[in-house]
Amino acid sequence: MYDFNYHKPDTVADAVALFNAAEDAMYLAGGHTLIPAMKQRLRAPTDLIDLSAIQSLGEIQAKDGSLLIGSTVTHSQVAESEVVSAEAPVLAALASGIGDRQVRNRGTIGGSVANSDPAADYPAAVLGLGASIVTDRREIAADDFFQDMFETALADGELITAIRFPTTASAAYAKFPNPASRYATVGVLVAKTAGGVRVAITGAAASVFRATEMEQVLNDNFSVEALAEVRLASDDMNADIHAGAEYRAHLCGVMAARAVASI
Repeated sequence: MYDFNYHKPDTVADAVALFNAAEDAMYLAGGHTLIPAMKQRLRAPTDLIDLSAIQSLGEIQAKDGSLLIGSTVTHSQVAESEVVSAEAPVLAALASGIGDRQVRNRGTIGGSVANSDPAADYPAAVLGLGASIVTDRREIAADDFFQDMFETALADGELITAIRFPTTASAAYAKFPNPASRYATVGVLVAKTAGGVRVAITGAAASVFRATEMEQVLNDNFSVEALAEVRLASDDMNADIHAGAEYRAHLCGVMAARAVASI
């Protein structure tokens, strides 16, 4: 690990100011991706800005028909929150299946969303529920946020402060986890929203995506039987030592059916 300057601001404004003043700064939330990358010298920021002391980023609020979860709220806090369970129970269930207890106690929702790992769980929730990403500059709709593997719509230095979810009880997440990492080999979130059914899939491709073919049939007939008509193409699916492209395409249908069956 290379030398770096460590900062621990207590306001968003101070964090952003530190970032802008540094030569090559990075924000630190849970650190599950950044710290290992620094240890392997794959990342070498001149300044590390620890967000853990910013109280406003660690809050969970139900307000005006939406659920606002601060960016440094941990996975275990989402899983155990009575507010989350009441307003969007699918989020609590999803968070309880992330990694292991150690990962859930340190990893944060904002860090996961900003990282945009193609096999992470939260992107499926953000996209499937039609959430929005609140930053120090603006609010970005989920449909515009995830762009590619580890790529998002965030500008350089833009800081996620919270994720805004619409409250919903009509949603479910089904995941086929990698047995070692607990990342999603394929994870599917199905939600009934005010704008219709949304289906978001993670783990299958280079980035989380909406399965519009599934959405169309479920809007007409919300049933497991209707999903049997849909076969996703494997052309753009991931293929690795854990699962081939065709297998992942098949799993998309299996996990979607399980999610629909549990709603």
